[in-house]
Amino acid sequence: MTRQRHLLASAIVIGCASTSHAFTAPSLSLHPTSRTQVGSTLNNKNKEGNLHGQGSCFLPLLQNDEEYIAPRIVQIAGAYPGVTASIYLSLTSEPPAELGQWSYDFSDPNGPQLGTVALPGMTSVYETEDPVVIIAEHTSLGVSLPPQIVDPVDLIVLCDRSKRYFSERKFLVLDLDGRGGELKIAAFGSKQEVPEGATILGQVTFVQIPWLPNMQKKKSGFMEEDELF
Repeated sequence: MTRQRHLLASAIVIGCASTSHAFTAPSLSLHPTSRTQVGSTLNNKNKEGNLHGQGSCFLPLLQNDEEYIAPRIVQIAGAYPGVTASIYLSLTSEPPAELGQWSYDFSDPNGPQLGTVALPGMTSVYETEDPVVIIAEHTSLGVSLPPQIVDPVDLIVLCDRSKRYFSERKFLVLDLDGRGGELKIAAFGSKQEVPEGATILGQVTFVQIPWLPNMQKKKSGFMEEDELF
């Protein structure tokens, strides 16, 4: 199912590509979460864990502002000397991402939607030993955005697959019994709260929120005024 979604803008990508541009893209979820399912999760947090802001559990969020410039991934023509004009001219490029946003690259639009996205150079990204990105709608994780945003907004969720162990109030990537292999992201106050039979497949190390035009702009250098979501 394809639908209108608040997305992110374009980057220059590795490999020949179909790039998803700002605000519209094919649905990234193989099993889209409906609003009814989200509400059910909120009401049953003790069964499958806490969302953002519940039980003193908080995701490591980074909110873009209107001046954020996303990294760009640029194709390499080869090593000089030795680069040929044919290769140099054959490479493709995309416009930079719009300010405050980022982009996805899907190298094979007809195959499984496994793409790439550029992440900012920061400590939490650098220290993620075995990284993989999940794209999650903000409602599925309990992240609050301004009330004028009524459509689901995609968040970049960076996971470290090397951290396959429990950590108190850290958001875990879980494979739960009875979900047919569909992953669950949740945090728990104690190990005893983790559902029986759950397998921990990693931890969330970074979550990025895009800046959208109907969000307030940064006003000063004071943290209290720079909170955008």
